[in-house]
This record gives sequence, C-alpha cells and structure tokens, in this order.
Amino acid sequence: LGTACRIFLFFGACLSFFTPCCYGGNILVFPVDGSHWVNMKILMEELHAKGHNLTVLRSSTSWYIPEKSDLLLYQYFFQTFLDDQMKAERDGDSTLTFIQNNFRLVSMISNAHIIWVDVLSNVFDDEKLMKKLTDAKYDLLLTDPAMGIGVVLAKYLKLPLVLNVRWITGGDGQFAIAPSPLSYVPSPGSGLTDKMDFFQRVKNMLFYGLQLIQMKYFIEPHYNAICEKYFEGGCDIISLLQEADIWLFRSDFVFDFPRPTMPNVIYIGGFQCKPAQPLPADLEEFVQSAGEHGVIIMTLGTLVNALPTEVADEIASIFAKMPQKVIWRHIGNRPSTLGNNTMIVEWMPQKDLLGHRQTRVFVAHGGTNGVQEAIYHGVPVLGIPLFFDQYDNLLRLQERGAGKIIRLNEINSQSFEQGLNEVLHKDSYRENMQRLSRLHRDQPMAPMDRAVFWVEYVIRHKGAAHLRTDSYKLPWYSYHSLDVLLLLLTVMTVLLLATHAIIRFLCCKSKRKTKSK
Repeated sequence: LGTACRIFLFFGACLSFFTPCCYGGNILVFPVDGSHWVNMKILMEELHAKGHNLTVLRSSTSWYIPEKSDLLLYQYFFQTFLDDQMKAERDGDSTLTFIQNNFRLVSMISNAHIIWVDVLSNVFDDEKLMKKLTDAKYDLLLTDPAMGIGVVLAKYLKLPLVLNVRWITGGDGQFAIAPSPLSYVPSPGSGLTDKMDFFQRVKNMLFYGLQLIQMKYFIEPHYNAICEKYFEGGCDIISLLQEADIWLFRSDFVFDFPRPTMPNVIYIGGFQCKPAQPLPADLEEFVQSAGEHGVIIMTLGTLVNALPTEVADEIASIFAKMPQKVIWRHIGNRPSTLGNNTMIVEWMPQKDLLGHRQTRVFVAHGGTNGVQEAIYHGVPVLGIPLFFDQYDNLLRLQERGAGKIIRLNEINSQSFEQGLNEVLHKDSYRENMQRLSRLHRDQPMAPMDRAVFWVEYVIRHKGAAHLRTDSYKLPWYSYHSLDVLLLLLTVMTVLLLATHAIIRFLCCKSKRKTKSK
C-alpha cells in the first residue's frame, strides 16, 4: 500500500476530432478504482468520442491500470470477511460476532480513506505536478466521490465539479444533497422499503444515526485534517460535496424508490447498458445446446471469487439436477458436486449473456451494475447479497416482484433449489422484470446522452451554480427553521402571557369596583 502514494498523470485520451454540436473540453478525471473505474471508463470513452480531452490522475498501483496488487489485497480482505460472516450466520454466533465483523469492515473503509488522503497530500506537495495541473487550464474535474480526494482537488484547483456518483464517502449520495424524510426514505443498510410501519421507522432512524456516526468519527476527520492544512479557514467534505455543480447519479426511479431530489441531480441509471453483442463461438455453442430449457448464469462480482466450499458444493449439486445449462463465474477450488451441464469460467461477457434470448435467470450478488443490466435486458434475478448495498439493491427488485433474495444464513441445497425453481417457473418474475425493462427504456433521452449533455453543459457555462442550493451554508438549526420556530413560540408565549396579565388585571379591577360599591 505504500506505493499507492506514488502518483503520475496518465493521458487516457487526447483530442482526436470535433463534432458540430460541441467543442472539445479539457477534462481532468480523478476516478475510484475497482468496479467504480469500470463505470468511469465507459463515460470517459463516450466523452472522448465526442471530442473532449481527458486526463486521468491515478495511483501507480491501480487495480486495473495496469498492476493488480491492491486488488488482490482487497479481494483477500473481502473473501476473509465473507467467510467469517458466513460462519457467524450459519453457526448461529452471537450478535457480538456480527458487530465485530462489521466493525472490521468499517475500519477497512476508514483505512482506505486514510491512504487516499495521504496520496492527495503528496499531490499537493508536488510543486511540479500541481503546476502542470494548474497550467493545463481544465474546464472541469470529473470524479467519483466514493473517495473524497477528487472533490478536495477540485476545490484546490478552483474547478467546476461533476460527480459520477451513487455512493459518497459516507453512504448514499442523495442523503447529502436532498431532503430525505426518514418516514419513507430507507437508510442504506436498513433493509427497508419506502413503506414502513412504526417500528420499521424506528429502525430506519437508528441506521441513519449509525451512518452519521460512521461519517463523523471514521471518515470526516481524515478530510478535515487535509482541509485545515491546505485551505485557509478549513472546510469539510460534506460541504465540498454539496458545492458540486452536477451529480450524475447512477440510479433511476424504475430501480429506486421515489424520493425528493434536487435540480442538479441527473439520473443516469443504466447508462452503461448496451444491446448484447454476439458471444464467442465456444460459449454460443454451449448456450445453444441448452435447447428450450435455456441458460442460468451466476456471478458474485469482482471482489469475491467464490462462496465457501460447502456452500459452493450445495449450489453445484442443485445446478447438476437442473435441465438448464449453467455458466458460473467461479475462481477457486472446483466444486466436487459439479454436473456436466455447468461451465465454470474465470470471466464471462455478462452484458452479452444477459441479453441472449436463451438466458432465463441471473444468480447474482446484487451489485448496482449487474442489477441495472438485468433490468435493461429483462432477466429476473435470484440474489445472494454479500455486503455493502447489495441487499438493498436486491430488495428493490424483490419489492417489485422481479427478483428473490436468499440470505447468507439461509443458503442450503433445499432453499437454493426452491428459490431457483420459483424464479425459473413462476411467470410473474420474468413479466415484472420485462415491465421494468420497458419502463427503463421508455425515456426521451438515453442515460448516456443525458450524462454527456450535462458534462458539456458545465463546460459551456463554466459551472451550474444556478442549479445548486446554498442550504448547506446554513447552520443546522436554520436549515430546519428551529430558530424561526423558537421566535414564533416566544412571540406566542409573550402574547399569551400579556393577554393573561391583561385579563387578570381587568378581573381584579372589576372585583375592586364591586367591593367599593
């Protein structure tokens, strides 16, 4: 991890041609690695195709560009975390064990922020690099705020800021910028929908409180330190996020629950989705051999290679009994119960398989990209959430009747077979998912076109301050109008007391007159 502090500029793309509708902007990109980089790369490719200059600032040990040492370290952590979590749930360990596991996860996230803040400090102290960034005269900075360093860098360079976002440093980005009534807006990790009874609303408020504690004590202090060092008067990461000109939000209301939003939040859910391309010849042959029964595909994403051995064996034994063919992304020990109908692969063309007419069910962990691609192609999901936002993502599908969830502690051969057969053979799952697909596709402008338009909008107008509220500058008591309420209560109290005093005075005066008579 020490080598992560070595920084260099990677010129990912240069101005190659112009299009009539725009001029080539000069864009600085500070991405986050892993699956977040995959999202950013897709947007960058489209911006480059429109004629924009792109400069990517990244660490010298990026997961995907080109070394993978950090990725292997994080994969090891997540695999170990998953094994411990699974063991705790399956063995019925105490709540204390569950809390300890999640504290480890929060500590790991906090350490990641520490590393990246150190990286940014090195960038600021590198006079040659900072002069190069300043002299480049960038039109805007594009970043993913899951790590806040790009946001701080935009402040330092005084650049308009565009966020490619779903998650910020401390949770769901919408909570930082838009009113979020806890009566019907579920907090991340709560496992709730937008329809809550009283006790669920209590739970929702508790989860929101935990999110605030995590942000205040495990994340904000790292950024506050660098703000105090490099900015006169200091700053805080939440205010810097709220100063962003445009939020390109990787969600939409086909997928998410309805909630208040703001004019500078542009929903681009599914922007990475495209029509399926032909499969490689060997994979196409395997898929076609399934005949009328079709194909099941399964993947748990990039962070976790495989489920624990006993769970993988149980799943493989169920796959072996199915008439469908199965394509399973699985790295690690080959399950002992694997059937002839199952193909194990280290990588799969997920988008192209989801768009294939033979695909019947998607068995997935519930990552945002996979869920949105399943919606785009209309494939129902059997979900096995592991951590982060995955349960919440799958819950949104389950609530709409387009998917089913099996929890980690529920996975066995019986529950997996029952869940798989339900999603395969109950027509409502596919019908509901295809309905979501039709809703998602029925838009006046494609999500990617919307994203590019608003990036170019910021370039043309040198920001979008008129779409941004300054409410974040208000103290909390003014934001909630508590000071106004206090004044009104004070005035009402004074009026009531004055009225009471006048009435009492008049009554006493009346009594004195009566006595004198």
